[in-house]
Amino acid sequence: MQRRFTLKALTAAVALSSLSAVPAFAADTIKVGVLHSLSGTMAISETVLKDTVLMAIDEINAKGGVLGKKLEPVVVDPASNWPLFAEKTKQLLTQDKVAVIFGCWTSVSRKSVLPVVEELNGLLFYPVQYEGEELSKNVFYTGAAPNQQAIPAVEYLMSKDGGSAKRFVLLGTDYVYPRTTNKILRAFLKSKGIAESDIMEEYTPFGHSDYQTIIGKIKKFSSEGKKTAVISTINGDSNVPFYKELGNQGLKAKDVPVVAFSVGEEELRGVDTKPLVGHLAAWNYFMSVKNPTNDEFIKKWSAYAKAKGIAGHKDKPLTNDPMEATYIGINMWKQAVEKAKSTDVDKVIAAMGGQTFKAPSGFTAKMDEKNHHLHKPVFIGEVKADGQFNVVWKTPGPVKAMPWSPYIEGNAGKPDEPVKK
Repeated sequence: MQRRFTLKALTAAVALSSLSAVPAFAADTIKVGVLHSLSGTMAISETVLKDTVLMAIDEINAKGGVLGKKLEPVVVDPASNWPLFAEKTKQLLTQDKVAVIFGCWTSVSRKSVLPVVEELNGLLFYPVQYEGEELSKNVFYTGAAPNQQAIPAVEYLMSKDGGSAKRFVLLGTDYVYPRTTNKILRAFLKSKGIAESDIMEEYTPFGHSDYQTIIGKIKKFSSEGKKTAVISTINGDSNVPFYKELGNQGLKAKDVPVVAFSVGEEELRGVDTKPLVGHLAAWNYFMSVKNPTNDEFIKKWSAYAKAKGIAGHKDKPLTNDPMEATYIGINMWKQAVEKAKSTDVDKVIAAMGGQTFKAPSGFTAKMDEKNHHLHKPVFIGEVKADGQFNVVWKTPGPVKAMPWSPYIEGNAGKPDEPVKK
């Protein structure tokens, strides 16, 4: 009797242990949140960043994962809806229990997410150029600060090589990034002796599609005697009708150059670029940059896009700056987790400072020891007839980010590292 009871108990214990092993096995992955708009006005730019994260996860998993565990992506679609970004972030952190989130494009989406990741002590890697004026313990900014994109671009336009511009049109989508960037640029231009009357500022809503009147105003403004340049912070799918109208009205680069901060290879995919030859973009990476690291990056992306049948890219694979910033971010996060021997957010944050990664730009990207921003090179490229960019100017090496612009009053003396809350 005793033996039979012991055997039954042992059998039950084994059965229970095998049942409990199911969730234990399911939990034996590290969950990674992917928070990008796959629908709505920003899908034109953000969808490919979701695919970049998934490619990097596949690559990392093929090499054994992180800390002996496979990465498991949790993809959500905040649908270009800014409050929904906050809701999806809360879901990722509280329900899905992700260790890190890679996501956002617009600053308004990041501003929506910020209080959530701070309150729940989550971790966000943000891969797009932005206006600065922010430093959070819970965010790593792998895109450019204004001194790594906007300021060098305007300096170039004012130089002899850039056409010696004396008048400027600040044209953007109506939200925080364009307005704050243009506030910085106004102060910068004023410091260079540009009069208020030589600056025109215009904004359009997200999804705006009729640029006929605005381009007419730009033509009139540029005809008033001084060399004029347009600085575009238009975001999302509005870039397609903007560039089409630019071509329709014959506004050529030699007459009025446009430099864009949110237009790369992907945004030009649906545009006839022949009338746009010579217009400019400022980034920290272009697909056309020649070096072995970039060749390998393009080769990996092309193979992945073809294998997964990614719309547009399976036939014409393109890479761009935010893709590179995303790829750098996930690889640096992996390195930091391995250094910390943990996915604990505070330990990973401590391990991120000073991380380096050989970037497709051809330079070694470095995460600043204090300010949660990358040291990045700056490139200015001219649009070519095939939609690629010819680099016409670049910095000799990576530039350290200045999150707090010296052109914003009251920034002097602000700490160059996130304040612990």
